[in-house]
Amino acid sequence: MSGTEPFCTHPATDGLPSAARGGPASHALSRVARLHRIAAARLLKEADLYPGQEFLMMALWDCGPVRQSALIQSLGLDPSTVTKMLQRLEQCGHVRRRPDPDDRRAVLVEPTEEGEALRARVEAAWAALEARTLAGLDADDRAQLTRLLARLEENLCGEAGECGPENR
Repeated sequence: MSGTEPFCTHPATDGLPSAARGGPASHALSRVARLHRIAAARLLKEADLYPGQEFLMMALWDCGPVRQSALIQSLGLDPSTVTKMLQRLEQCGHVRRRPDPDDRRAVLVEPTEEGEALRARVEAAWAALEARTLAGLDADDRAQLTRLLARLEENLCGEAGECGPENR
């Protein structure tokens, strides 16, 4: 191979790997999700955030100071993942953790002034991501896509057992 030939061509005319032929929509959704995450990462990098950190910050912006345990539960992530995210955000000066005055064993997490200032940059990143993702779709297509994605989310939340509004 000279390096210019494709790594592998799929014998099927639909371009799907043979093992994915039973799930063409799932294969397409996985590819789109991967590309969406890459695009989001590039935009969030301009705000000095890693993908996923914006969801944590969004929760803090909407809820204010919250117990770390409640934040972990609302994000639906492994506690060690959230703890690592909080450590990075704290080192960057975006969040602070302090003992809960109502229960000194619990920890409250809140955005700092610098963390509050990130909000406009995250909103701009999400608006740019939305524009890029939905380019070429008219209002009806966008509404239908949003409706269909909500249905897919409902299907998958039921499977995962995580259907609460805190996971949206």
